[in-house]
Amino acid sequence: MKKIFISILILTLFLTGCSSNNNDDGAKKSDITLNIYNWGDFIDPDVINMFEEETGIKVNYENFNNNEELLAKIEAGSTNYDVLFPSDYMVGIMREKGLLQTLNYSNIPNAEYIDKRFTGLNYDPKQEYNVPYMWQTVGISYNSKVVTDPVDSWDILWNEKYKRNIIMLDSSRDTIGITLKKLGYSLNTKDDKELEEAKEELIKQKELVNSYQVDYYKTALIGGEADMSLAWSGDAMYIKSENPDFEYSIPKEGTNVSIDCMVIPTQSQHKKEAEMFINFMNKPEIAAKNAEYIKYSSPNLEAIKLLPEEERNNPQMYPEGSIESLGEIFIDLGDYNQVYDKIWTQIKTAN
Repeated sequence: MKKIFISILILTLFLTGCSSNNNDDGAKKSDITLNIYNWGDFIDPDVINMFEEETGIKVNYENFNNNEELLAKIEAGSTNYDVLFPSDYMVGIMREKGLLQTLNYSNIPNAEYIDKRFTGLNYDPKQEYNVPYMWQTVGISYNSKVVTDPVDSWDILWNEKYKRNIIMLDSSRDTIGITLKKLGYSLNTKDDKELEEAKEELIKQKELVNSYQVDYYKTALIGGEADMSLAWSGDAMYIKSENPDFEYSIPKEGTNVSIDCMVIPTQSQHKKEAEMFINFMNKPEIAAKNAEYIKYSSPNLEAIKLLPEEERNNPQMYPEGSIESLGEIFIDLGDYNQVYDKIWTQIKTAN
């Protein structure tokens, strides 16, 4: 009996130890916090809660205003971010600077749903560093009850008739880019004279501009603070959903096609968990939930099938054709990016 009692005691202690280890493992998993750095209002808030509930991994979620702010924060190295959402050209810049980790796609099987139009592009030719999240065009969102002139050219953003009722994006590449298109140039130009022309155009425009915004312009237009804004197509769709008087136009001179991506910076200490997050974001039902919430275009082909008919069949949200037929993608300009930054500073500080 004594031997039996001792055996039972040993077995009990063993099982208790196993249970304790399992709890420890669970605690370790729940102790992991992913630091996510994304654009403002660029995810359905419920999705974060759903990921935390499914995985036990906590999420610390922060916002940035533009790609340049994102780059500065990562280069400063003050925070160990795990997943970032840079735009296409910024992926190229960060890749060249050695700031990104290559992805293990075996941990991201849902990446198979991504439309091939958005993979293998110049900023990541081998598709090693990013998974596309959302894409959009740049155009003009305007109140059709107030703006009575044809909105078919970038010129209307320089029309004195709408003085102080025009909002421009607080983004150097976007705002300088559409000005270059207005002048008949490439938005990726490295020609000093062309950029000087664009700078002078934007300085002349300043007296007409209500403000330079990134996120707030949606609220401003819906609330009647302005009647027209340079806008990303997803934001324009959201504005129209809140106020049907607003329309969206892509000017005839051409535009930018922009792809926002998910990447993992070299500073991340939770690469596998970060890949789990990226994979979760590419579940068709999750990708559709995000697309429906923020009104941007999803590159996830299975997610598109789950969207309301009026969205998936909207040619402004899901235009057909190659990227080249839709517009230009920003490319990494290398050291010449400093020229754009200098010009943008000169524009913003001009009287």
